[in-house]
Amino acid sequence: MTAATKAPVTGRHRKARMFTRDRVTVALMILIPTAVAATLVWVPAMATIVMSFFDWDGFSPFSEAKFVGTRWYTEAATIYPAFWPAIQHNVIWLLVLFGIATPIGLLLAVLLDREASHTKFYQTSLYLPVVLSMALVGFIWQLMFSRDQGLLNALLGTTIDWYGDPNINLWSALIATSWRHVGYVMLLYLAGLKGVDVALKEAARIDGASEVQTFFRVVFPVMFPINVVVLVITFIDSLRAFDLVWVINRDATAWNSSLPRSPATSWARRNASASARRWRRSCS
Repeated sequence: MTAATKAPVTGRHRKARMFTRDRVTVALMILIPTAVAATLVWVPAMATIVMSFFDWDGFSPFSEAKFVGTRWYTEAATIYPAFWPAIQHNVIWLLVLFGIATPIGLLLAVLLDREASHTKFYQTSLYLPVVLSMALVGFIWQLMFSRDQGLLNALLGTTIDWYGDPNINLWSALIATSWRHVGYVMLLYLAGLKGVDVALKEAARIDGASEVQTFFRVVFPVMFPINVVVLVITFIDSLRAFDLVWVINRDATAWNSSLPRSPATSWARRNASASARRWRRSCS
């Protein structure tokens, strides 16, 4: 026989090739998103931190930047009057989301988990604000809080300027952001409740535990991963809350409801405009 015969491919060789292909696939699925995230998020974030220690106008070469250390941080905390009010408002924002909005979302999830009638409609209605941007949420609640034509004043028969009154506009903004946050928390906890083993609840009932005791001593501890996710999301939402306040104030000069990003953005806009003017003058 002159024709060369191929050796049969054994199951072990085929499995080895599959394992190699799987490893390459997994590696690519990890490396590509990581590279994109590092390029678009982590590298700019680290560059921002590094540049915060320099005096740079953003137009001249960075080699001409002057190192100033912690000067900008010191000035922000000592001579910039909007800094500490913004920090205080951010803490209030965080406490309200943690202490009020999150428990309301949890309560709604427990109620919807009972499989009552029209549950899907309520889920959709409560989650709908989550898909809206914070700027759009602020605009919607402007219509609700309008002093002359707002729905809330029409129902109460008052003429309160909910967004314009410096004593209450922070709380009005918190109502608007809680409206969005409650739906997100509700959906997360509802998914967690669906994953709780029914046998655990039945065992608690057999042992004589009430419904409240069953929830707080059995169901809630089992949802620990969901609690961690809700904790992280609430903390992140509190720190990056900016769009809503900006829409309400129309600028960052209203200290009564500003957050840390508001004065920072306002300062950056003014500084960028001044730097651009200086750069144009130097080029002309």
